[in-house]
Amino acid sequence: MVNFKEEISKLIAEQVPDLSPEEIQSMIEVPQDTRMGDYAFPCFRLAKTLRKAPPLIAKGIAEGIRENAMFEKVEQVNAYVNMFISREEFVGDVVSAVLKEGEDYGKTDVGEGKTVIVEFSSPNIAKPFHIGHIRSTVIGNSISKIYKALGYNVIRINHLGDYGTQFGKMICAYRHWGKKEDVVREPIKTLLSYYTKFHEEVETHPELDDEAREIFAKLEHGEPEEVELWQWFRDESLKEFNRVYKMLGIDFDSYNGESFYSDKMPRFVKELEEKGLLEESQGAHVVNLEKYGLGVALITKSDGSTLYITRDIAAAVYRKETYDFYKNIYVVASQQNLHFQQWIQILELMGYEWARDCVHVPFGLVSLEDGTMSTRHGRVVFLEDVLNRAVEKTREIIEEKGVATENIDETAKQVGIGAVIFNELSNNRIKDYVFSWDKVLDFNGETGPYVQYTYARCASVLRNAGEEAAAKAADPAALKPQYLTSESAFQLVRLLYKLPEVIREAGDRYEPSIVTRHIVDIAQSFNRFYHDEHILVEDEEEKTAKLALVLAAKTAIRNGLALLGMEAPERM
Repeated sequence: MVNFKEEISKLIAEQVPDLSPEEIQSMIEVPQDTRMGDYAFPCFRLAKTLRKAPPLIAKGIAEGIRENAMFEKVEQVNAYVNMFISREEFVGDVVSAVLKEGEDYGKTDVGEGKTVIVEFSSPNIAKPFHIGHIRSTVIGNSISKIYKALGYNVIRINHLGDYGTQFGKMICAYRHWGKKEDVVREPIKTLLSYYTKFHEEVETHPELDDEAREIFAKLEHGEPEEVELWQWFRDESLKEFNRVYKMLGIDFDSYNGESFYSDKMPRFVKELEEKGLLEESQGAHVVNLEKYGLGVALITKSDGSTLYITRDIAAAVYRKETYDFYKNIYVVASQQNLHFQQWIQILELMGYEWARDCVHVPFGLVSLEDGTMSTRHGRVVFLEDVLNRAVEKTREIIEEKGVATENIDETAKQVGIGAVIFNELSNNRIKDYVFSWDKVLDFNGETGPYVQYTYARCASVLRNAGEEAAAKAADPAALKPQYLTSESAFQLVRLLYKLPEVIREAGDRYEPSIVTRHIVDIAQSFNRFYHDEHILVEDEEEKTAKLALVLAAKTAIRNGLALLGMEAPERM
């Protein structure tokens, strides 16, 4: 596919030898108002070197390039050169590229030979997989898919919270109030009830805290009884987590959690000591980061037990030694900003040159309509319940509207779960938001079901055209772009053209909502084209061209939805 900015910059470079094509390309703008052209080149910067008024420079450049076949017209407006690309050439090039590349349209090889690690989801063992986890889970899944589309080798890691003092509390609670058969029947909800009871009881029986600490110390030292209970909690939790991951279509390359690094931490505590970074403070060991404005980082407690920061140092070094990553991305809530700033600074002080290749991708928090969630107090909304309810609601809507679908269960799952994912990825990830059933299950407006419905509409048009006509439309050699120069067709093609650039920007900014917004734009633009144009016309060449654009739009929507972790139903 032609890079029009690049080609324009080469033409302008012939008129302005003082600037390289690369410099010119960085100056080329895409006007918001399409009446000002498809591309515009401002000439203010050239006034000093060329010693001419910018409008005169613009006039000269416009006269020098306007005869090129790439342009429909070129205008000088004040200090700008406004360029209108030949619609036929543009449409033909873009639609042909989408038809040829199919599922690969939008993908690039910019990351070839480089490994990117994406750590995401990372729920705590023996605690509920609740609606608060959906942000890390779907944002991380989408980021990993975007980086895969950019050509990187992507390693997807679920850094399970399977270590720490909370396991002392959980085992303590189980021994006091637990029953094995209850845990087997309903593991997470039962263990949550024990954990909640522990925090209620500790208010009047503070000695439980000491007991829990002792239990965790035994776990750290590998005492068989504690390890066996911990392993059981972990196995039961993973069964439940994997049920949710299967619903979301998510898998991982590694489930190495905090416990995996428990035997690797002494090396780094020793290294911190040898490098003179460790200080003693009231029996604990810390790294003082005050001069960097990052306070004091606790490395080991007074009882010698380690903390998150120690494990994250061990994990980062292990990943570098194992995968030699180009980037090590952590999709973790913004509440942990200080933690990530501290340990990346510590890695740097330890002399690891790749420390800044570790990237924290923060996101805003989810709260309930009646306040914040609290695992300790049992106030959570289970993610599996949200997904199941979304599927049930979708099924009801499909039945009410009498939608013709070959498999109502499959369609309800694709659309219902897609609605939840899309809701998460439709806004900038850093924004906090309040979880609302009504909003998640609202299928109107700029929503996942709207985009999926548009995809299904494209599929319906192609089915109605018949197999032979659809097959002909898929052949770039049969395309006659002169039938796709109307305003609605051209604006749709412009959005298709931008998709690869949008995917790259989403990767650069770790921001899936950029893709989400763009496929909404494509869906809206397609629906305008669908309403403005008669597609299944008598003229075979015109019909083939219009069906080719339908297929191109369908392909782009499907590829965009796939990057969000969503499916695209053929009937809806």
